[in-house]
Formats: sequence, C-alpha cells, structure tokens
Amino acid sequence: MEESPLHAFELHELIPLVPAGIDISINKAVILMWVVVGLVALLMISAAASRKLVPGKLQNLAELIVEFIRGIILDTMGEPGMKYFPLIATLFLFILFANLIGLIPGSYTVTSQIIVTAVFAVGVYGLSVVLGFSLHGLKFLGILVPPGTPGWLLPLMIPIELISQLARPISLAVRLFANMTAGHVILGVLFGLAISGGLLIGWLPFAFTIAMNGLEVGIAFIQAYIFTVLSCVYLGDAVTLHGHSEHAH
Repeated sequence: MEESPLHAFELHELIPLVPAGIDISINKAVILMWVVVGLVALLMISAAASRKLVPGKLQNLAELIVEFIRGIILDTMGEPGMKYFPLIATLFLFILFANLIGLIPGSYTVTSQIIVTAVFAVGVYGLSVVLGFSLHGLKFLGILVPPGTPGWLLPLMIPIELISQLARPISLAVRLFANMTAGHVILGVLFGLAISGGLLIGWLPFAFTIAMNGLEVGIAFIQAYIFTVLSCVYLGDAVTLHGHSEHAH
C-alpha cells in the first residue's frame, strides 16, 4: 500500500505532557519551533557580538536583513512604524527560517500547520485592533468607512468593510499554510514517483524534484515577505488609519 503524500504532515507525541488535563505534549513541530528560535537568536546574537568597523560575512548578513525589514516597515507604515520593528523582525525571521528548515529532508515545516499560521495571523490582527482603539478610540471605527464614501452608501459599505476586516486574519493564515503545504505535497508525490519509477523512468520525476526544491526555496522567502508586508499593512491601518498608503508613496 502506497503512503499518502499527506503522511509527512502527521504529528505524533514524542514526550506526552498533560498537566491538569491540558495537552502540551512535545512533538516534532514543537522541537522544530525551538530549533528555529534558537537559530534566529544565534544568528542575531553572534552578529551583534562580532561587530566591527569593517563588517564580516555574518555582520553583513544581519545588517542586510535589518535593512530589508526596515524598508518594509517604512514603505508600509512610515517612520511611526519603526517602534514595531522587533515584532515585525521576529515574525519575518521565524517564518523564513521555519520555511527553509522545512525543506531539509527528514525535517518538518511548522508553517504547514494551520494552527501555527492562525496564531500568528490572529495575533497580528488582534494587536492591530487593540492598537487602533488605544490610539484613536472610537474614531478607529472610521476604518470601516472608505474615504469619500457618500452617506447614503454607508449602510451597504460598512457591512462589506466589516466582512473584509474579519477576512484579513483568515486569508493571512490560509495563504501561508496553503502555499507551504501544497509545495511539500508536490515534492512528496514527485519523490514517490522517482522511487517507484526505477532507473528507466525515475530520473524524470527526480529532475522535477530538484527543480521544485529550488522553487520552494524562493517560495519560502516570498511567503515570509508577503506575511510580513501584510502584517505591516494591518498594523499601519491601525496606527495611521487610512494614512498608511500615503507613507508608501
């Protein structure tokens, strides 16, 4: 019986932990998240510890990452958004490293779990709502009214905008989850075909597997970038209401 391509996404308890009836058992996804956090921390701490007037390779890499994230924030939120740099940098680096580590054979892609991407998406959107009300009070509800909307259209536009707002965390979570899952399913299918095809025809799906791996590296970067940009846009809407688009120009 052939193994399902979705078998790689199954999680099994490695260390059962159920204190007070709450299941916090350790599985492969949990371990990989620890690994991701450790690698990101190691990169940034090592780069900061080895700072020199003439930067080395590690410092250059860290500075490139910092400038890249800084550019995203300034383009979407403007200068006021720099106070959220630690949050945005953490999101970007965690998702990027999780995506890339998941491409290593025998590893696991934690961003292929909808619960992981949903926690990030709901967390970012929830923070944007809290920020909006704390900074603007009830004026924040003006985000449901597109600029220039005539009064007689408000009963129609407000429900549409409300649905649009509620769809934000859903689309943010599903986009990352679906892209990472789909890519790994395709890789699993191609690898299975390469093994079952033997030497005669197995080389063709194997060649596609190599090409797909290269494509997946690009997708890993793109999905981390998209998630980060949209997070900045949502937070920017809360900080400046509809003013984030002005900063982008």
